[in-house]
Amino acid sequence: MENLDVMVLRALRDWRQAGRRGLLATVVRTWGSSPRPIGSIMAMAEDGAVVGSVSGGCIEDDLIARYTRAHGDGVMPTGAPAFVKYGITADEAHRFGLPCGGTLELLLEYDPDPASLDTLVASLERGRLMQRTVTLADGSVKLNEASSPAALTVNDTELVNTFGPEYRMLLIGAGQLAEYLATMAQFSGFAVTLCDPRTEYQTSWNVPGVTTTTEMPDDAVTAFKPDRRSCVVALTHDPKLDDLALLEALQTEAFYVGAIGSRRNAEARRDRMIEHFDQTEASLARLRGPIGIYIGSKTPPEIAVSVMAEILAVKNAVQLPREAAVAVAKAAAAAV
Repeated sequence: MENLDVMVLRALRDWRQAGRRGLLATVVRTWGSSPRPIGSIMAMAEDGAVVGSVSGGCIEDDLIARYTRAHGDGVMPTGAPAFVKYGITADEAHRFGLPCGGTLELLLEYDPDPASLDTLVASLERGRLMQRTVTLADGSVKLNEASSPAALTVNDTELVNTFGPEYRMLLIGAGQLAEYLATMAQFSGFAVTLCDPRTEYQTSWNVPGVTTTTEMPDDAVTAFKPDRRSCVVALTHDPKLDDLALLEALQTEAFYVGAIGSRRNAEARRDRMIEHFDQTEASLARLRGPIGIYIGSKTPPEIAVSVMAEILAVKNAVQLPREAAVAVAKAAAAAV
């Protein structure tokens, strides 16, 4: 599945280029619990078509009824962007399906400029990180390439939101586990690349939408150019393939670098890297293994769930309890 923001912006661009009216809704503030985080976007066409989400669905329904012809009486305004709040009272929170005490505020942009949207989408498709600044007085937009991700900001005069590039995952090894993990990663918005120089494994690969390469894994890591929105996961159990890829990945800004394997294999891998590749405990501090969180998983799909959960936790800066680590949990279980 492609990055959701890109999908939303592309759909809105296509509507506007085709001469259809459209609206861009952005979550700009939340109070209490909220179904979608600040910065989430949704596009809506004049006929009620919607891409993206700002809630669980009830707010989308209200926007459609208010601002489109889908129900016959909706009218989409023109002019400067406008703010709208949902869930201000307990009754409204209940009506719109918001959690107890939840309130969110949206900025609605009417008929965004198609040329500006096209420039933004093209930049995101080329892997650029883009900052979009909206002047609240008239809805004019300024685009700049950003140097680092940033949270949405809004004040009395402008809104600034940073988009893209999409998160990426490089998998080393084309086994069954990789198929499940690649599928889950795509549903989570990652662009997935698979590396396996073993042709017998490549022939059975059947996950659509994944870029494949038969380069040696360390060369694949170099070509992949991992950044802060990338993760590298080694799944072959073969040191000749995994080790050099992991060492290469540890020299990058990848937010997650890890390898499948037992506790014994993980310890052996670290020993090899220290003895033969001049690594230290400090240089290997970011190397994860055994990967995943402990859920008692034994089958490939369950292991993939475990690994994907850990990757998402790291991506979202969630500090997992020490007891959730596979090695710690298994060691505790063995001691009982």
